[in-house]
Amino acid sequence: MKILVTGGLGYIGSHTAIELINKGFNVTIIDSLVNSNIKVLDNIENITGKRVEFHKIDLRSKDELYSIFQKNIFSGVVHFAALKSVSESVNNPKLYYDNNVGSTENLLDIISSRKEKINLIFSSSCTVYGQAKKLPINESSPVLNQESPYGETKKICEEIIQNQTIKSENLNAISLRYFNPIGAHESSLIGELPNGIPDNLVPYITQTAIGKRKELTIFGNDYPTRDGTCIRDYIHIKDLAEAHVAAIEYLLKIKKQNFYDFFNVGTGKGLTVLELVKMFEKINNIKLNYRIGDRRNGDIISAYANTKKVNKTIGWHAKNEISNALKTAWKWELKLHSLDDN
Repeated sequence: MKILVTGGLGYIGSHTAIELINKGFNVTIIDSLVNSNIKVLDNIENITGKRVEFHKIDLRSKDELYSIFQKNIFSGVVHFAALKSVSESVNNPKLYYDNNVGSTENLLDIISSRKEKINLIFSSSCTVYGQAKKLPINESSPVLNQESPYGETKKICEEIIQNQTIKSENLNAISLRYFNPIGAHESSLIGELPNGIPDNLVPYITQTAIGKRKELTIFGNDYPTRDGTCIRDYIHIKDLAEAHVAAIEYLLKIKKQNFYDFFNVGTGKGLTVLELVKMFEKINNIKLNYRIGDRRNGDIISAYANTKKVNKTIGWHAKNEISNALKTAWKWELKLHSLDDN
């Protein structure tokens, strides 16, 4: 079966493409290369032995996207393509609404024009919950006012996808609300590769450890948590990629029409920022240069998942240790800089 992966050369998209290929799916990738690198395409081939069909397309270009669907019959679409920086979205909200929501609307318009049934997996986020009043967060937790335009775009996209499944005769969909993916492929051929200064914690940690960044700033240590730093549910990238494959396989099996549901994807365990930093130091035998800075706009205090719904319904479970994710992230950084990791 042929699966289209939008944003498939990005961090999560590339790992998911590999897991789909390993499961026997025929993968086509489209990516604008705004937040990714074309070299990832070669590394996907090096890992899987398969050359993936690739098209450089910005999903805001509806005509280009339409031409891909005219030439292919897709059983499923895994939709990652989006801008993803919380801080950038606070500074430039219009860009995020235009890009993230506009591209999703284009994708849905084209899917609705097709005759074949298409199963859509949407890359959502735990940010749709805002600062949840009860932890761990389950799927019945209210979707609150968002702390950032990025989170707002995820909430809006979920809503329009759900509305489209109700109206459409050929679309079933799942939104995966995942928490904080970290780590890299065990081959060290693909991993998180931010353009410029990293917005996520782990690549900033690894870049600081290798000397690319002078120091790591921990944004705030006066939160009401066990050590004053924010709590997050960090999940190994391999586990997250496998969750997308499990979701596609689930949709392919069900006979229902107009199906839509959403699932948390995490480990169910929360770590503070400081705990993660210390775990990285211990597992890789490295001393990090870090300092405590001011709180950052858009950050929530604490978020970790209740995963019972995805465990029971789809049969997916997180299996990989966070310590392993931190080890693979460091090996990936060493690989990037052509250093010996011994």
